[in-house]
Amino acid sequence: MNSVSKRAKSIAILGTSSAMLLVATLLPAASGLELTISSTVEVEAPQVASIVEPETAASLFSEDDLSATASGVIFSTQMALVSAVSRQVELARTPFGAKKVAKSILIDEYGFNERQYNCLNELWTQESNWNYKSRNKVSGAHGIPQALPASKMNIISTDWRTNPVTQIRWGLRYISIRYETPCKAWAKHKRSNWY
Repeated sequence: MNSVSKRAKSIAILGTSSAMLLVATLLPAASGLELTISSTVEVEAPQVASIVEPETAASLFSEDDLSATASGVIFSTQMALVSAVSRQVELARTPFGAKKVAKSILIDEYGFNERQYNCLNELWTQESNWNYKSRNKVSGAHGIPQALPASKMNIISTDWRTNPVTQIRWGLRYISIRYETPCKAWAKHKRSNWY
């Protein structure tokens, strides 16, 4: 292996290692855990580093290309997952976005229809107006579904105070276990002003 190829491979490995460290650092924050993680990595880089352009399109996908390896594919999948989870959490921080996320989960994961979403929308608009920071000062109920006690949401994740997706997932789970459907939960709420 010539020195240019060795240097290119060293740079590729260094880049991949750095990216994996970045993912490991960002993954808890993307899940909404919001932990502070600090790491120090010292890497001895070659004195002269250069970017090596592939001579042909075929050489771009040669065995030295780490993205063509199984670990490169796994890494790419993990990065896409982190990105998707982060986008979903950020979207759900607004009432409009929370409704979109809840509708998606309700239909895609629970198999409910538009009518059930309309009942859920009525229920959670009444309870919290889809505000993930909503807290009942009298009872202590918290979040979009107004969990009481709020710590019940720990069953989904401990980030329930700051992650609207955790609250939505807990609320949908609670409704499906206790009432079977959002419309039955909404009917109960209309009768007794709680569900």
